[in-house]
Amino acid sequence: MTAAIRVLVVDDEPLIADAHRAYTEKVDGFVVVAVTHTARAALTALRAQPIDLVLLDLNLPDLHGLEVARALRSSGSGTDVLAVTSARDIAMVRQAVALGVTHYLLKPFTFAAFRDKLDRYARYRSQLREAGRVTAQHEIDRVFATLRGTDQDTLPKGLDAGTLDLVLAALREVAAPGGLSAAEVAARAGTSRVTARRYLEHLADSGRVTRWPRYGGPGRPEVEYRPA
Repeated sequence: MTAAIRVLVVDDEPLIADAHRAYTEKVDGFVVVAVTHTARAALTALRAQPIDLVLLDLNLPDLHGLEVARALRSSGSGTDVLAVTSARDIAMVRQAVALGVTHYLLKPFTFAAFRDKLDRYARYRSQLREAGRVTAQHEIDRVFATLRGTDQDTLPKGLDAGTLDLVLAALREVAAPGGLSAAEVAARAGTSRVTARRYLEHLADSGRVTRWPRYGGPGRPEVEYRPA
């Protein structure tokens, strides 16, 4: 069994911190091990126990949140950082990237957007754990694509983000380790089978879902799609 991803929530507003904790604990595979409201308290928590991911507000009362990220990098820590902030300054985003911040999530956000960031992060960690040593460029591209996600601007011609979300939502409703065929996804998402298959194949090619043969009927096995 894969160990849960240990999360530290850092936000100066207790109600918001509690909301982020509750959101995190609704996502399978994540556990909140500490909640703090200042940068210094966050650094103390990081020294006290192993933490995989910090949900980090940047506007903290004692130090800027990026100072926490800077301290992690200076110490050689492998802990990842997801900035959860209302800061929209592009210079701030650049600093965050330079300090190795894994994701940048703007407040306010929906639970669906939050869950998507955590799901991508979990898949990213899983791919790194399973890959060992990469042997080709496309393997590296696949890992980075998982972390970055697919924006509207980068979707192939004829695909749109709204339908993509419906297809992904249909797959997420199925209990692991099960999957769905293109026809079953189409029925749940309200699309044609051909449309569902196009989106599923795109998701499979980008590493966000996997293809599995489904046996049991006459003729060739049907293709089943499962979240990666």
